[in-house]
Amino acid sequence: MLENIQITKKDVKNITLKVKPNGEVSISAPKITSDKHIEFIVKKRAKWIKKKREFFASFQVNEKEYVSGEDFQYLGRSYRLKVIESKKESVKLQRGYLEIYVKNKNDKTKKQNLVYEWYYEKALLHFFNILQEFNKIVKQEIKDIKIRQMKTRWGSCNPHKSYINLNIELIKKPKKCIEYVVFHELAHLIYPNHSKGFYNYLSLYMSDWEKRKEVLEKAPWF
Repeated sequence: MLENIQITKKDVKNITLKVKPNGEVSISAPKITSDKHIEFIVKKRAKWIKKKREFFASFQVNEKEYVSGEDFQYLGRSYRLKVIESKKESVKLQRGYLEIYVKNKNDKTKKQNLVYEWYYEKALLHFFNILQEFNKIVKQEIKDIKIRQMKTRWGSCNPHKSYINLNIELIKKPKKCIEYVVFHELAHLIYPNHSKGFYNYLSLYMSDWEKRKEVLEKAPWF
């Protein structure tokens, strides 16, 4: 069980177990700690380790070639890509396909940029509408909203500056998952930390938030 775990014994008082974004597990422990005790800790935290790995796995982006036939996700559904040569370049979602109209079908960078811009426009529209809807509950001032690529977070909030950041990859997830992340970050404008009061607030206005969170973190959609 300890073969694939990085173990470091040093001058520390407590055992610290971490799961890295790439799925690797590392443990730092006092020098006197036996391997048997470390193995006990790993077994005890097995469910937590699995959950953390699944969480980080949901952020892993599979490298796309941007060729016809590949699957792309949008709002929790999968769409087959269709690359079409055209003088006018654009991206359209129609008839169950994500269609890229591009001058040069072999220009991967151009296709990638076109799809990113399309996702960004859709994210702006959907995220803004959901923010407006849930801020009717929270009723807090939002000074700035940023949509960007984030490696290990779906969203973040700076309650002191009233800033909210949302991961553009959220647009690939089901709407209920997007609503959960948006409400989660909005709630931090009232409760800056993950206190009992924060979770009670989530449960009061979104009773199924745990289920939404599980769906969001369990399946890598992109």
